[in-house]
Amino acid sequence: MQDFNLHAPKGANKERRILGRGQGSGRGTTAGKGNKGQKSRSGGKTYVGFEGGQMPLFRRLAQRGFSNHPFKKEFQIVNLGEIEKRFEDGETVDTLTLIRKGLAKGTLKAGAVKRLPAPVKILGDGDFTRKLSFNIGKVSVSAKEKIEKAGGNIAAPNEQ
Repeated sequence: MQDFNLHAPKGANKERRILGRGQGSGRGTTAGKGNKGQKSRSGGKTYVGFEGGQMPLFRRLAQRGFSNHPFKKEFQIVNLGEIEKRFEDGETVDTLTLIRKGLAKGTLKAGAVKRLPAPVKILGDGDFTRKLSFNIGKVSVSAKEKIEKAGGNIAAPNEQ
């Protein structure tokens, strides 16, 4: 096959079906939506599990047990191996510096954190040898051991 003879296989590209353009088009009047009713109207859709106004099954059944989902707390995870690569000895690791160095997500405005989607937690994955000062909300036990072994310290955060 030559590169000047390229074309899509037969049936790959279908022409768009144009609806509601008069009787002669074959797709006029109801435009393939049947006659009247909710589904023939624009915006007329129902939700998943809708049973025509009857009380849906998921609401008829009793709730059982407990779900912690509404109360769960999610964290942005940053591993020590990544901090090792991006920080130099003597620097302070806090939410602001993590966002600036691209390790955490957030919005900055005038040198301060404007919006943080989730709090940051430091995990102990990877090698760590730098002497850094941590000013962060959550640090795992393994990360704390590695930080202290490298000569760093963990302070209570003043921003949270």
